[in-house]
Amino acid sequence: MKIGLFFGSFNPIHIGHLIIATHVINYTDLMKVWFVVSPHNPLKNPLTLLNEWSRLHLVHLAIEKDQNFKASDVEFHLSRPSFTIDTLSFLKERFPEYEFSIIMGSDSFRNLNRWKNYENLIRENKIIIYQRPNFLVEDIQEHIILKDVPLLQISSSFIRKLIKEGKSIRYVVPEEILEEIEKGRYYKT
Repeated sequence: MKIGLFFGSFNPIHIGHLIIATHVINYTDLMKVWFVVSPHNPLKNPLTLLNEWSRLHLVHLAIEKDQNFKASDVEFHLSRPSFTIDTLSFLKERFPEYEFSIIMGSDSFRNLNRWKNYENLIRENKIIIYQRPNFLVEDIQEHIILKDVPLLQISSSFIRKLIKEGKSIRYVVPEEILEEIEKGRYYKT
């Protein structure tokens, strides 16, 4: 089975993440996309993150009705901070029958030289890259580049800012996520 690994803090997950994952399912040979919630991305400030279990719960709520998607807590059980190369090694060993691909934006791909063992990551793994404005990537033979992914100009940091300012996040997150964020008073402080 071909699985796409969509790594992220998902702090919180939003409509943009879901659109990208759906587009990848529609326009590649992947059978499933796993949303791999990273408890501690080494390139992000951990103080800005909602706790990992709450973020994982929000991902579960957002995707629970879609058979093509799965929420993964695999990095919760690995050493921290989370490194993609280590997670992939673990998953390949645990699930030898699966073929994994990495899903990432062209902005992340352009910064790959900051990642642990990035040369091995590129050489040993199929990467599906979705183009982001101002971060165009040349065609790379061994990787798939999706050029026409419908992208929204929203981000998790923008959503957190709206919440702190007491503004609505309706329609930028799934309704279930909006309700859970309000119920849990997430991102208020």
